Amino acid sequence: MPRFFSKLSRHVCAAAVCAVMLVPADLAAQTLACSGPSDLGRLDHPLRRVAQRIAAHQPLTIVALGSSSTAGAGATSSAASYPSRLEIELRERFHNLAVKVLNRGVGGEEMADMLARFDKAVVAENPDLVLWQLGTNSVLRDRGLGNAEALIHQGIARIKASGADVVLIDPQFAPKVIVKADAERMVDLISTAAKMDNVSVFHRFVLMRYWSKVRQIPFETFVSPDGLHMNDWSYACVAKVLATAIYDAATRATAVAGAPHAPLSAIAP
Repeated sequence: MPRFFSKLSRHVCAAAVCAVMLVPADLAAQTLACSGPSDLGRLDHPLRRVAQRIAAHQPLTIVALGSSSTAGAGATSSAASYPSRLEIELRERFHNLAVKVLNRGVGGEEMADMLARFDKAVVAENPDLVLWQLGTNSVLRDRGLGNAEALIHQGIARIKASGADVVLIDPQFAPKVIVKADAERMVDLISTAAKMDNVSVFHRFVLMRYWSKVRQIPFETFVSPDGLHMNDWSYACVAKVLATAIYDAATRATAVAGAPHAPLSAIAP
């Protein structure tokens, strides 16, 4: 090979290596497969109100209540937030059903703040399912567990009183969260309160810890540069796993009522 082409080849290869090295973490994440522990695709309790709507072929309204990671902080646009992605995922699974997911996330809020706007943000929408993301800001601000348990029970009771199904979503496994002393204690408290009230938890903390500890994905690949919020890939993956869990819990309840049950293997990837 002539020396000129040999040198050119080396330069091209070097440029290619540099290009790979300079690919931003969020772009690199787009090539990752979305996965998590298999049990996260199954909620502890069936979603009976959702199942009734499905059986009657009626529209399904879901309210996503929470703080900044519900609002979509860290995403490139509101369309990349988890509620927006969840709506798409559920429409793919419930092909003949009108599904809307309303984003009622407000950055910086704690449980008491969300309960203060509950009637307007949640009850007024007459939802069939409420996804309540909670706990992170109390942990970040070192509030302690204090009255957290009482607030969780109060919120669950108010959601049930509205007639909606309930799924709690616990804090994210991210650098700024896991350094806090109360992070895992809050996760445990949410699970305990949910168990007492017979509602399900979507274990976001466990899912993200799985990415980090089992799949060994670097934080910068699925967490925003602020070390706290998720990014487009992780919001989309959370939505996909959560949609699988909702689909299973709803069709499980429908099967109990005597309606046909679609197996999990039929869920769109």
